[in-house]
Amino acid sequence: MEYNFNEIEKKWQQYWIDNKTYKVTINPEKPKFYVLDMFPYPSGAGLHVGHPLGYIASDIFSRYKRLNGFNVLHPMGYDAYGLPAEQYAIQTGQHPAITTENNIARYRGQMDKIGFSYDWDREVKTCEPDYYHWTQWAFIKMFEHYFDNDAKKALPITELVAHFEKNGTEGINPAQSEELVFTAKEWNSKSEKDKLITLLNYRLAYLADTMVNWCPALGTVLANDEVKDGVSLRGGHPVEQKLMRQWLLRVSAYADRLLEGLDTIDWSDSLKEIQRNWIGRSEGAEMVFKVKDSELEMKIFTTRADTIFGVTFMVLAPESELVQKLSKPGQLKEVEDYLEQTKKRTERERQTEVKKVSGVFTGSYAINPLSKEEIPIWVSDYVLSGYGTGAIMAVPAHDSRDFAFARAFNLPIPQVVVPKGQEPGDTSTWSDSIDSKEGTLINSGFLNGLSVPEAIEKTQQYISEKGIGKIKVNYRLRDAIFSRQRYWGEPFPVYYKDGIPYMLNEDELPLELPEVDKYLPTEKGEPPLARAKNWHTKEGYPLEVNTMPGFAGSSAYYLRYMDPKNNKELVSK
Repeated sequence: MEYNFNEIEKKWQQYWIDNKTYKVTINPEKPKFYVLDMFPYPSGAGLHVGHPLGYIASDIFSRYKRLNGFNVLHPMGYDAYGLPAEQYAIQTGQHPAITTENNIARYRGQMDKIGFSYDWDREVKTCEPDYYHWTQWAFIKMFEHYFDNDAKKALPITELVAHFEKNGTEGINPAQSEELVFTAKEWNSKSEKDKLITLLNYRLAYLADTMVNWCPALGTVLANDEVKDGVSLRGGHPVEQKLMRQWLLRVSAYADRLLEGLDTIDWSDSLKEIQRNWIGRSEGAEMVFKVKDSELEMKIFTTRADTIFGVTFMVLAPESELVQKLSKPGQLKEVEDYLEQTKKRTERERQTEVKKVSGVFTGSYAINPLSKEEIPIWVSDYVLSGYGTGAIMAVPAHDSRDFAFARAFNLPIPQVVVPKGQEPGDTSTWSDSIDSKEGTLINSGFLNGLSVPEAIEKTQQYISEKGIGKIKVNYRLRDAIFSRQRYWGEPFPVYYKDGIPYMLNEDELPLELPEVDKYLPTEKGEPPLARAKNWHTKEGYPLEVNTMPGFAGSSAYYLRYMDPKNNKELVSK
């Protein structure tokens, strides 16, 4: 007997829809089980082979758990904001909401034909106001909180203000962009505007100048994942590094909690190690190098303060504000040419492309705080502005990138650590740096003869006592850039008064995306939302013209699935 799949499958798929076969309701009699798929971005191409590859496996497991008596939550939705829909709108003039809805209809039809057992009553779309209402609400909450390092959690910013009013910064340990010190008297004497500016140093959602991947052709900031080989993945347009005023989320405050959390989850050891490396916790010392014939100083972070006698040059990140200040007139043209060149490479490319060695001498020298030797100050893109202080002390004998740089520019390479079981070597014959995690110090003044752990401890003690440094913990994890200069994204619930950001009241949410005449930047280079008419509060204050990034809406969808129709909170407790 021939299987008429067209007729049979269509019949039963319609039956499932009409009878809500896979609808899930609360049932305390059954154990709960949640099977979560990554929801797709609804592109014009429809599902690709990778979607059903994962979705079929999770659907099989969902059905298996149902047959074993579990009350299974297996929902689906759409990560509906994004750059592709906006680019299509620019090309055709068609509103991205229309193309997105058409694409979603196509995705839904394809998934229905495959026969997935989703509860479609729980469907979410990140571009719908009743969904991004709660994305905006979450942003307001982050703006209104700071992270207390001692309590290891976020607390209301009003509590921080109350502490400042009584004690200034004494006796409190908040996560902050820059370490500030002031008394209660100094705080209370500040103007209201100055207080609000100061609080941006502590808020979980804050405004700051930061380096971004800027694509002039697309008119927006791009994430590292959206850039490869100096061009955008979307369209292949040139991308450059640019300093811009952006919203950021202070995710770095949660670094230790993220590390601790890895011990409580059922992940493979290899995945956990990837996460640990991404967070990049390192214990070391922050040290101060004075600049020769100048009042300027350079702060560096190092995990190996014991190797300070092996420093033969300093390196600044191209984005460091010290670059312009330290570049001598005779070197300035060469430095500026180099800075222009490095703008074309993302931070990720600069980290991974270790074989590319480039740099330029500033003409200035730093003074080694222990040996008192003069050390040339260079600029190179292998140093990143967002990690540590944006400046490093280079120890070429014991760091591979420092070694490659020293070889390329003919700089000295003195050995200061002899590994166990070895003799001091001739560095001119080396093909790479040698490991210095274990061994004995040489050519290092008062540290000679000490083991590496002994030398680290003695150096840290010395720099602390002499006031030229302090022990510090550093992280590779950066705060997340949260602004995009696009139209098709969640509007920020933010308005400006005298240049200071304020949040809308929660009863004014959602702030819906306005209509614009074009999905392009304005003639002044402002984001597309600046084209909207009446884009201001009822009092006349201008609203934020940036939009949130795609990951804003895809960060809490797994929670919303559990309570998708709730109009009073993100999800009920």
